[in-house]
Order: sequence, then structure tokens, then C-alpha cells
Amino acid sequence: MSKFYQEPSQNISIQAECDILVVGGGAAGHSAAVAAARAGAKNIILLERYGYMGGDVTGGYVIMVPNLSWYNKSFVRGLQEEWFSRMDKIPGAVRAPSLDKIGCEDPALVYPWRAIHDCVSRGGYDGCKPSCLVRAVYFEPNQLKIELDKMLLEHKDAIQVMCHSWGTKPIMEGNTIKGVIYESKEGRKAILAKMVIDATGDGDLYSQTEAPFESMADKVTRANTTALVWRIGNINWDAYYEWQQLHPNEMAALREGLQKVAGFRCLPLPGNQNDMCWVNNWHPNRDCTCVKDQTETEMNTRNTMREVLGYLQEAVPIAFRNAYLYDIAPQLGTRCSRRLVGEYVMTTNDFAFAKQHDDVVAWHSTICQVNDCGPVEIPYRSILPQRIENLLCPGRHFSADGIAIDWLNLIPQCVGMGQAAGVAAAAAVSDGTTAHTVNIRKVQDILVDQDVPLPRNAKFEAKDPSYRECVEEHQYGLYTDKARLAKEQVEKAGELNLDFQKW
Repeated sequence: MSKFYQEPSQNISIQAECDILVVGGGAAGHSAAVAAARAGAKNIILLERYGYMGGDVTGGYVIMVPNLSWYNKSFVRGLQEEWFSRMDKIPGAVRAPSLDKIGCEDPALVYPWRAIHDCVSRGGYDGCKPSCLVRAVYFEPNQLKIELDKMLLEHKDAIQVMCHSWGTKPIMEGNTIKGVIYESKEGRKAILAKMVIDATGDGDLYSQTEAPFESMADKVTRANTTALVWRIGNINWDAYYEWQQLHPNEMAALREGLQKVAGFRCLPLPGNQNDMCWVNNWHPNRDCTCVKDQTETEMNTRNTMREVLGYLQEAVPIAFRNAYLYDIAPQLGTRCSRRLVGEYVMTTNDFAFAKQHDDVVAWHSTICQVNDCGPVEIPYRSILPQRIENLLCPGRHFSADGIAIDWLNLIPQCVGMGQAAGVAAAAAVSDGTTAHTVNIRKVQDILVDQDVPLPRNAKFEAKDPSYRECVEEHQYGLYTDKARLAKEQVEKAGELNLDFQKW
């Protein structure tokens, strides 16, 4: 029998009132706050539970941002590309094929980048394009922490940042959100707002409203796992890569050995410099909103780090002989928990049929091989909850089914959705509209002004028609065998079968 404690009623002080309240300073929330300020909003509050911005990027050490380009076009721009253009000035902070080299097929230039995961286009499946350079960026997370702060400080007259403040409960008036209760060392307080952006990553706010949502993802995907990333110093990544090429059987044995030693799948990945790598890991069937799963992921990973490092030193001494534990990510690596069931739910169909949306707010190349990693349109409705007004939900908890979420909950998409949410909130406040009635054409035009490519937008088309020409020339990536199979399945059965979608 469960026991309960009835909390006494109390008055909660109103800490502040603002136009736009962003809860969560990760990739989506930070982008929302900056984009809103640049769109003209003057009274923004950003709540963040940690003492730094970036969430999974800087705290979870997700220190690679993949597939920002397709062929020779940089599709993921805006604030995402700005991170790296700013950090390019810092020696050693960024490692990636440069923008003027993306799409390059010269084997002599492609080969050196094969050692760096995803810097060469994905292959090995029927119908994929020839190998070419891709804008996939590796970076130093602590330098990015500094840069993200600088971006906020540039708008300090518009954005009030409140770190160490955890948004815990929405304040509702009927079906309209009016603010958020938060907890901090100062106790429980409230902030009232005209627009609220739930950028918690796990739907911490929308899950406490009448907005419909689902939990977890399909068990066959990467999204159904948790991690705790750690870094190894004093290695030689180039030597490790050459060893892999010369010893494929031993590399297969190493993968198995690492999983046996750790008790879960783990693997070294390259970093922003040759003498350091990060160890990613995948704890299966874990829910990052479950305290037990969170705790076991972190403690079990730390408990095996010395053994994993020792195994690497013994198995590949040419690369890891004098390696040492450099640091451990300060927070859990989260992938998927709650998923919004918004005004539109993204599915495999969006990739397999190049679906077009009048309310498109991000046009992103992704890791999905169905359309050869080509651009997919992310609609505003996918961050807009049903039944609830003046709440936007960008980030890895947005509206996608259990398969599509695995292709769309990565950092670039979180940044793009966050930027769109910030602009939409600013436009709604400025015009006196709501999240559901905001002028989407105005939002799209502002996004284009913020360096976001958008299809069928007159302003962007006038500025650079080559993006349209690129997708038309390359058939939106729908030349792969998987895309052709999708078309056949829908023509015969009316829908895609699950085995196809799990691919």
C-alpha cells in the first residue's frame, strides 16, 4: 500500500514576470533565448538547472555534431553553424571539414577524414552517393561553454539568465500556460510569462499538462539507451585508425572485448584533437526520466572505466600505451524519454517521400539513410502541443514517432527547433497572437534573416536558389533502394511496414 504526505498549501512568491520564459539552457533552450532576443524580444528569462549552458552538448560531452551538409550545401546553418564559426578562432577548439570543402570527392582529400567518424558521407547501402566530405564538427566542450555564455551576454539587456534553477511545474489557467514554478537554493518560487518554451529535453513541463505525449522510443533504436561519456588523454588517434584498417578481425574482437569488460556496448570515438578521444556508451532499455536508470547508468559506467582503459592499453598499445583518464562528463548522456504528440507527428514518411510542409521552420540534412541523409522539413506543428496554448516544445522531446525520433533528436535538430521556437515566441508576443495563431510567414522570414535555409521561401530563394536546385538535381535523396522500396510498399499496402521503418 502506498503512503502519501499531503503537502500544506502555501503562497509562492512571484520572482518575476516576463514575455518569454525558456526552461532549460541546452541546445534547444539556449538557441530559443538567443533567437528570441535577435528577433526583437526584450524581456526573456532563461532557467537552467546547471551552472552552464549546452546541456548534452557541453555537460553530456556529445562532442560531435553530425551531417550539417548534403552534397556541397550547408543545410544546417543559423545558430548551429554560428557556434563553430565563433570557435574557429580558438586554436584546437574545432575539427571538421571546412565549408568550402564539403561535397569534395577527391580521394586524396577524402582519405584523411575517414579516420574521423561521419566526416565522410555514409555509405555501405544500396544507392548511396559517392564518398564525399561532410560538415561533421568535433569540438572542445569547455570552450563551447564559454562561447554559449558569450552569446547570451551579448543580449544581456534582453535575456536574464538564472542558473541553478530547476523548472518543476507549469502554472495553468484552463488550457493556457501562464508561467512556471521553479526550485532553487532560494526555495520554491514562480515566474509568470506570456509564452513558455519547454526545452527540458524530457517534457518535464508539457507532461504535467493536458498535452498528449508518449514515452520512450522503439527498443531497436539508439534513442532507447543512456550513457555517461568520458575522455581519454595521451592517445594517438591516427595510429588507432591505421591499426583498425590493418587489423579488421582484431578490431571486431576489440568491440566484443570492450562490451564484455564493461558489461554494455562502448567504443572510443575521435575528438577535436589527435591525442584525445571520448568513450561513448549505450546502456540498453534505459529511461532518462527514471531515477534508478539514471543512477545505474552513471555508477555502472564509472565503475568500469579503469578496466576499459586497461583493456585498450593492452589490446592496442600503439595508440593507447600511455593513455590516461582525462575527465568524465558532468551529467548523464540522455537520448529519449517522453515524446510530444503534437499538432504534427514526424514519421519515416517525412524522409521516404520528402514531405513538404507550409509551416517548415528547419530544413535539415540528417543521419537518416532512407533519403541518403538528405534534407527533411521539420514543421512548426511538431513543436506545438495539442490542447495547450502558448507553450512550445523544441528539442529531443518534440513530436516524432518511435522510429523517426532516432534521426531527429540530435544536437543540430535541437538547435534548429530551438531557434524556430524563440523566433515564434518573439513574433507572437510582438503581434499579440498565440502560439497557435502566430504568423508563420513572419516567423519563416525572420529565420531566413537569421541565416536559416528554408524551402519555398521567397526571401531565401531570392538570396540563394542553389539549395532548391541541389535537392531537385539529386531527387531529394529518394534514389536509394530504401526510398524506392518505401514507394513500392505504400503503393501496394498503403503504408510502410515496421521492419522497413526500423532500418
